[in-house]
Amino acid sequence: QVQLVESGGGLVQPGGSLRLSCAASGSIFSINTMGWYRQTPGKERELVARTTSGGITNYADSVKGRFTISRDNAKNTVYLQMNSLKPEDTGVYYCNARLRMIGTFGYNDYWGQGTQVTVSS
Repeated sequence: QVQLVESGGGLVQPGGSLRLSCAASGSIFSINTMGWYRQTPGKERELVARTTSGGITNYADSVKGRFTISRDNAKNTVYLQMNSLKPEDTGVYYCNARLRMIGTFGYNDYWGQGTQVTVSS
């Protein structure tokens, strides 16, 4: 009843840029945080960037100054602009939304299907 659809991943050379998008749809009452996580083989999923409905953001230290998260509350969409990409940014990027569904009283985490980002020459 809730879908998070990601787009924008791909292959890029070191130093290049990519923009990820994630749109949430379905029986949504309200969304608290939206963010991006990434996972590489053998490692746990880690936070990349996150933003609240009020615009408060936080970033992993490894991406500060290079990545920018933004959000369109009217469209239930979150974006991740990634600049100066490095090979170590390679991974599967997952969109996350902590939201409340219509007819419920609690907030729960929902995840997108993941989009591959590969930084390589």
